[in-house]
Amino acid sequence: MATSTPSTSSPSTPAPTPPAVSGGRRTRPGFGLIGPRRGRQTLTADQLDALALPVGDDGVIIGVDGENQPAVLGFNRPEPFDVVLVGGLWTAQVLAFRAAATGARVAIETGRPHLWANLVQVAGGGQQCMTVFDVGRVPPQGPSVGSPVLVIRDCGMRPPRGRVSALPWQSVLTLLPYLSPVAPRLLEHAGLVGIQRVSPDEAEEIGRIMALPRPDVTALSTLQDWVTLWCTREARQAVALQPTDAETGLLGSPRRVD
Repeated sequence: MATSTPSTSSPSTPAPTPPAVSGGRRTRPGFGLIGPRRGRQTLTADQLDALALPVGDDGVIIGVDGENQPAVLGFNRPEPFDVVLVGGLWTAQVLAFRAAATGARVAIETGRPHLWANLVQVAGGGQQCMTVFDVGRVPPQGPSVGSPVLVIRDCGMRPPRGRVSALPWQSVLTLLPYLSPVAPRLLEHAGLVGIQRVSPDEAEEIGRIMALPRPDVTALSTLQDWVTLWCTREARQAVALQPTDAETGLLGSPRRVD
């Protein structure tokens, strides 16, 4: 469910001594006072293996995995990212709420704005971080590295082709309550698919499209309301979404059907 190489350079030559000014201070034109000079800290290539820097995943915590470790999904990416969630509105709203908390702007395309109104009001806190649009009326959002966007398409079982697509720094999450004739196309082109509880027949269809092992296909029809199987054709992970007290107070208890 979503490293750099160190570069080498030739030794630098000593910087020229800046001119002295009255009082013993040193200045650079236009840059003010110069701070104390210290020697460069360098390592040989053989010494790099001794360094360790703990870096965690960056994104939205979508729950915990089977080992009770946080599972993180990065919506804010420098490349287009399409996500399909076959599941309930409750899960989509928790993801929207948490995405807004990371600093993303959330644009919601929906035919049922009344079900999003309370979340939008609370999440915004007076700021325009979450906005609701009618189906087919989402304007260009102008995403950037400093202002990433998550577009959530809550447009029913047959969502029309959207005016706004995935772009660098703009991910699109399409919510499908159940499978429909357009679902195979959406699943086949998605970068990531989330599956909540579905019927056995739907599980078989999803398993065929996503190349799921038999145990996962069987489990799809018995998942708890708060569990989602996030998968691609190469990897999969079952995640339990644990709401905070604030999320439960705002959205209620986990539920698959709205």
